Amino acid sequence: MTTLTQAPLAPLLERLFEEAAATSPAMSASFAGLSGEERTRLMRSKTGYAELYAQLKDFALPVSRETGALLYMLARNGNARSIVEFGTSFGISTLHLAAALRDNGGGRLLTTEFEPSKVARARANLEAGGLHDLVEIRVGDALQTLAADLPERIDLLLLDGAKALYPEVLALVESRLRPGAFIVADNADYSPEYLARVRSPAAGYLSTPFGDDVELSMRLG
Repeated sequence: MTTLTQAPLAPLLERLFEEAAATSPAMSASFAGLSGEERTRLMRSKTGYAELYAQLKDFALPVSRETGALLYMLARNGNARSIVEFGTSFGISTLHLAAALRDNGGGRLLTTEFEPSKVARARANLEAGGLHDLVEIRVGDALQTLAADLPERIDLLLLDGAKALYPEVLALVESRLRPGAFIVADNADYSPEYLARVRSPAAGYLSTPFGDDVELSMRLG
């Protein structure tokens, strides 16, 4: 048995995934009224993301169950002790990562979220899962919250916030990524600039698509 597969975390995650599946951004009138082209434009915009995600503040927008399991396995296998997450939302991915830290014997998960109402929900979920002691949530734009006081060594980075900012967030933490550190980028297809960087051998990464919506990369040096 692991923290991930037993109470209180396992039933909590099941409930959170079910609640997320029962809602959809399509239920937001302002979002549903956008054309596919306009949604893609906003997702790729380095200036319009704040407005877009403010409209989606009541939605979990979680990683998939498969990606959650992947995060746990990567962190456990790598004996991660220091993890950074961009995009806390309701804390579903955060719970998977913190569970791995617990089963690794402890550590620190630094996560950042600019929507205060989501931070409140994430903190409540971490309390319910018994993992709050492993997690520091910074509230605000990641370009500011991750600009200082980072861990000296980062074992795993999850990118699951505004897609257009993936290159900038990677640049902020890149010098702290240990050789062999994993970077998991959800919905990375919305950030061609990020994909071009991690898929270039000259940039120091080995990278490959995972499933339908994730780019999995490893820092080479």
